Amino acid sequence: MAYTNALSAYRETRIKTASQGQLIIMLYDEAVKQLDNSLDLIALNGRDKKDPARIEQIGKAIIKTQEIITELMVSLDFEQGGEIAKNLFALYTWFNQELMESQIAQDLRRITNIRNMMNDLRGAWSEAATKISADGMNRPGEGVSIAAG
Repeated sequence: MAYTNALSAYRETRIKTASQGQLIIMLYDEAVKQLDNSLDLIALNGRDKKDPARIEQIGKAIIKTQEIITELMVSLDFEQGGEIAKNLFALYTWFNQELMESQIAQDLRRITNIRNMMNDLRGAWSEAATKISADGMNRPGEGVSIAAG
């Protein structure tokens, strides 16, 4: 119990002290993790008989990913981000649509494609946040503009 409380406190502190760029990276990390989880569960369902409990877990993982994508959408700054923000918004919208359809079909290929694209975007954000941090501009509270992606 003490370990769980300590871990929870650590995570909360990490989130509260993270820059905006680090928060975006954390969102991508969690989205990729949830998609990996859904892919593993779908693969298990393919080998075994369709387990209703597993189907529910797959749905929860995909819904969690969609919620993260929606959070990424609302963090877009269209004034500073311009065309990049518009393109990311369109991509995130497509991700959510694809996830909805692939969840119904339990389509490994489509989920894998989204997972890989999310991981690529995570890498780009990480690179941008590292560059800005190295320039001394990425202090907690100041963050990274969504336009910097």
